[in-house]
Amino acid sequence: METTYTWPYGRQEISFTLPDERVKNCLTMAQMQPLADPIRAIREALLHPIDSAPLPELIDAGDKVAIIVNDTTRIAHTDIFLPVIVEMLNERGVADEDITILFALGMHRPMTDEEMISQITEDLFRRLRTVNAQARHDADYVNIGTTSYGTPVAFHKDALAADKLILTGSVVHHFFAGFGGGRKALFPGVAHRETIRHNHSLMLDPHAVIGEIKTNPIYLDQVEGCEMHRPTFLLNTVLNEKKEFIGVFAGDYITAHEKACELVDRMNGVEIPREYPIVIVTCGGYPKDINIYQSQKTMDNAVCAVQEGGVVILLAACPEGSGNSEFDATVRAYPSPKKIEAYVREDFQIGRHKAYAVTRLMKKADFYLLSEMPDDAARAALFTPVHSVKEALALAEQKLGPNADICLMPQGSYTVPRLVKKA
Repeated sequence: METTYTWPYGRQEISFTLPDERVKNCLTMAQMQPLADPIRAIREALLHPIDSAPLPELIDAGDKVAIIVNDTTRIAHTDIFLPVIVEMLNERGVADEDITILFALGMHRPMTDEEMISQITEDLFRRLRTVNAQARHDADYVNIGTTSYGTPVAFHKDALAADKLILTGSVVHHFFAGFGGGRKALFPGVAHRETIRHNHSLMLDPHAVIGEIKTNPIYLDQVEGCEMHRPTFLLNTVLNEKKEFIGVFAGDYITAHEKACELVDRMNGVEIPREYPIVIVTCGGYPKDINIYQSQKTMDNAVCAVQEGGVVILLAACPEGSGNSEFDATVRAYPSPKKIEAYVREDFQIGRHKAYAVTRLMKKADFYLLSEMPDDAARAALFTPVHSVKEALALAEQKLGPNADICLMPQGSYTVPRLVKKA
């Protein structure tokens, strides 16, 4: 018996057929019921927070308040929860002119006015002061210390000048910081470029892995930096694949975030009894597979399911190629995972770190890339280019044999496999 699968690919779909006896697992997200009334859940979270007094009790009349929110690259539904927060601040005697919205750009480009409006609503955009926290604008940053990891901590002056600092965002798995959300709104969200660069250099540590925060040096360094200017309050959302609210968590910026991480892990974490010779995975179509830079998250997840020396067949259209000029320059100058790692260790810079993040995965398994990229561009990025799943499977069988087991990952950018060996 055979089954035909149809998966998202770029702006369309792609179909392929596999023999049923070869497919040993199909990894999907846990289906969780979305919140029936997100606004009510937001209010409840703000008034009954985790390890914190309710938000209104933390605010005094006349306070200057800074609220850090996501930029346009990360969906949190800021436009839904931010009006609720601002309303509570107003009710406590905080005037609109004393509220600053800081967009957590990290190293991303500045937001346009139109993008800001889409994130925080036109009403709040007109009423409140909005600031792009641009990490390269040295004059906007103030150094407040150095972490035990050697990271110089400099945050945006508007975050430091506020009487009260509120972090917001969404929580997802992160390939080297463990999880997004929480402290990341402040650090790296509104941190100076050198603060970000040094922190991200810790990704070379073997403990800097997806889904881990307790021993993760990236996370621990970020928290240590945040403790130098401790945030007043946090609100984080957890969304499903359809971007519906699954959970709202508020309160202490560390422990409330940890609770959100637990929910994300229950939704996206998938236990597997063993690793598999062949993993076939899709990013989920556009925009998740717009380029290699974005597809890397899916690659990280797939590597958790593939066995050493196996094959990952990656369905990622990548119409924009790699998506990063520094990535291109790095892989062309240092055409092997080992050489790239040595280069990045010698001089860690944002941009080239993605070349390391992608190619380090190729130490465990071969990656066959089904994409719109020219073959020479795919090869330059150290992928084996293929033009169909059938072709990719034939190549994999030459390496692994005609009966090699297959694991499917139709939600590859979300599902995080976790190997659980039976006692």
